[in-house]
Amino acid sequence: MKEAESTVKNYMTRKGYERLRAELVHLMNIERPEVVQTVSWAASNGDRSENGDYIYGKKRLREIDRRIRFLTKRLEIAHVVDPSEQAGLDQVFFGATVTYSDPQNELVTVTIVGVDEVDPLNGKISWISPVARALIKAREGDEVRLQTPQGPQTLLVESVTYDD
Repeated sequence: MKEAESTVKNYMTRKGYERLRAELVHLMNIERPEVVQTVSWAASNGDRSENGDYIYGKKRLREIDRRIRFLTKRLEIAHVVDPSEQAGLDQVFFGATVTYSDPQNELVTVTIVGVDEVDPLNGKISWISPVARALIKAREGDEVRLQTPQGPQTLLVESVTYDD
């Protein structure tokens, strides 16, 4: 399983990579040392069995360490894609911002991003989501078929842009 994991690429935009990297640096250089200091101080106060600062601090330290391991692994397999390098393309690939009309003729705009950057409320969808998979390789004016729980839907690609 480890070998298979190392060959999987974690596609992400430069902004997504920088955001995860900043979180990792913050956890390692600021948050973790502060919690270690608190736990050390709490341990010096004696009885640890009823010492809330110590118990909470140790729990928080485990959470931070778990997040640090997760972020480190995700960044190690990161494959940064710069959407601006694809500017001028009218075909949908990773990093594209796509406006499409659904069967009710409502316009929907989504940006195809990495799995660590997903923010559906702000129109950022994973490149492995059903909508993104339906849109990939489509061009402006193409109709694509999307399988939904309610049955198949046809989406019309209105525009494709690559923003920074």
